[in-house]
Amino acid sequence: MKLLLIILSVLPAILSGDYNAKTLSEQEEDSILNVQSAEGQCTRYRLESENEERLFRHSRMADWYVIDTMRHTRKQLGAGLKLGKVRDAVMSPNGRYVAFAKDNNLYIHKLDFGTEVAVTKDENTDIINGVSDWLYEEEFGTTALFAWSPDSKQLAFVKLDEREVPTFSWETYLGEPTAEDGTPAYPQYPTTQSLRYPKAGCSNAKASVCVYDVATKGILSMQVNPENADVYFPRLRWTDDALLVMRVNRDQNKMEIFACNPKSTVSHPLYTEESKQYFVDYELFDQWCWLSDGRFIVLSEQDGWRRAYLYSKQGFEQKALTPEGMDVTAVYGVNEKTQTLYYQAAPTPSTRQVYALNIKKNTTTQITEEEGMWSAHFNPDCSAAVLCYQSFETPNTYYLYAKNKYELIEDNHEVRDAWLSNGLPEPQMLQINGLEAMLLSPLTSNPLTPNPLIVMHYSGPASQRVLNRWRKKFEYALVEEGYAVLIVDPRGGDCKGRAWRNETYMSLGQKEAEDLIMAANEIAKRDDIDGSRMAIMGWSYGGYETLYTMSTKGHPFKAAVSIAPVTDWRLYDTAYTERYMRRPQVNEHGYNEASLLNKAADLTGNVLLIHGTADDNVHVQHTYQYIDALVRANKQFEMQLYPDDNHHLRKGNNAAHMHERILRFLKSNL
Repeated sequence: MKLLLIILSVLPAILSGDYNAKTLSEQEEDSILNVQSAEGQCTRYRLESENEERLFRHSRMADWYVIDTMRHTRKQLGAGLKLGKVRDAVMSPNGRYVAFAKDNNLYIHKLDFGTEVAVTKDENTDIINGVSDWLYEEEFGTTALFAWSPDSKQLAFVKLDEREVPTFSWETYLGEPTAEDGTPAYPQYPTTQSLRYPKAGCSNAKASVCVYDVATKGILSMQVNPENADVYFPRLRWTDDALLVMRVNRDQNKMEIFACNPKSTVSHPLYTEESKQYFVDYELFDQWCWLSDGRFIVLSEQDGWRRAYLYSKQGFEQKALTPEGMDVTAVYGVNEKTQTLYYQAAPTPSTRQVYALNIKKNTTTQITEEEGMWSAHFNPDCSAAVLCYQSFETPNTYYLYAKNKYELIEDNHEVRDAWLSNGLPEPQMLQINGLEAMLLSPLTSNPLTPNPLIVMHYSGPASQRVLNRWRKKFEYALVEEGYAVLIVDPRGGDCKGRAWRNETYMSLGQKEAEDLIMAANEIAKRDDIDGSRMAIMGWSYGGYETLYTMSTKGHPFKAAVSIAPVTDWRLYDTAYTERYMRRPQVNEHGYNEASLLNKAADLTGNVLLIHGTADDNVHVQHTYQYIDALVRANKQFEMQLYPDDNHHLRKGNNAAHMHERILRFLKSNL
């Protein structure tokens, strides 16, 4: 029980990352790299924020300040316009301006004069300039939809018109904390919260791309969507010659990169990728890089694997750079002096290595060795890097890499030694009929008394849980309590090629459930596993798949824990759902087959449902409608609600309380 208390006491840190292992911030990495790089320069101004106020998953409002390191002054952004807290402050390349947002409008702070100007002045709160709406933030992983030109003369931004997007509302019941111990005010009446949330098949925000000229203060609309089509613009990027705009169609099976002239507004397609069978992964654009002669390197999975390709300045493919049969997972950049491309790839699904490829000679060198997870952060000219290594046994370990030599920076040995003193097992890597899996078994196992088994999974498209990394989370508390834990990645997961990633395309749920059932049945054949005492648990997509599995005929599980589950994909957002299912209007059969509301009568076993009532991502509506379906089917269940908490369930003591509740449920049922 000692380990359980340790884990629960530090649960927020465990949920968000490594258990007390030091990590290097980008500022620390940059300071190390700039020692090695003649190009590393200090700037006069820097930005810092404080008093952050969370909006959604990534976005924050905060008091942002400009620090003048020469005059030792500190000035708050937005003070001249009395804006208070602002968001997404970004300094221009020349260090003379800072762009930021407040109340869906963009502003510029001019450092030379200490003055501020409004870039946009829309009073309608359903018109959003330069920052993401809920959908773009959650599903495209961005908060700032604006970008400075290299010469700092122009600011490109995406404008979103949400007026036709349906509104989702929920009530909060607790009020703000008023006591030192966090006790809320407990108001007499609840407060209604709402946001524009497009559910599958419903209207999205209408998007356009604009460019603001700092000198003339004029705004021009780029000709990238003349038909006003139903599209997304999730990325903007400048080159020396043009503004690059990513346009993704509603079904997300076509991605186009347009090169725009910011003065004439005329655009032409630079790159197009389209698939009739699958979705196109827009995130690969984040890994593209440009050479000084205008050529660029594209990461694409067009031939079945994520590979790097060299393209001419005009947008014509010249050659493939990385080999088939292995997914490239990151492109770090090119050392043009040596013509060396540095990238990360997955030689096996559960590991990552860093490679150096000579573009002229087409020769590749693996510059990392130990099996596990390697990543890198290179300086601008790729002459040096901070390498990070981790594995089951090794917490984050950092090296300075330059001139083909390594120098240890931080090995976190105190964390490793403290963890090892707990005497807990390391995972055993397995392959179960082609599935990646890992098993944690209690060290105190008695051959005469097999262990009950908990299957933990996420199972969402292009995701992975089975990785050789330093990850010390709730599964170890389960192991200390005497449970064996099997973590499985079913079909649809990442780093096994494009076809594998798309195994579940247009029909979420069924194949993943088949794989989870098969894996559990196979592992139950072991002498140390009690096949009559098995449970399954998952969160979000994992919560959905857990309930789907418990509704599949012949499953072997006695109990299940489902946290914040999707229960009908018609209730989830457009961008995520339609990426893998397209719209309900064209895939009605797929949505019907995937809906848990249609499978309530098939549920067998004991189920614990957990949800936060203020979940802005997977609305508690999912669980409420599923409960109604269970009641109509006369199916019993257990329920745990957390008032006013969101999808992550980290408010106050909720995380620790939830995990204790899960342990009690498992003990009572297994």
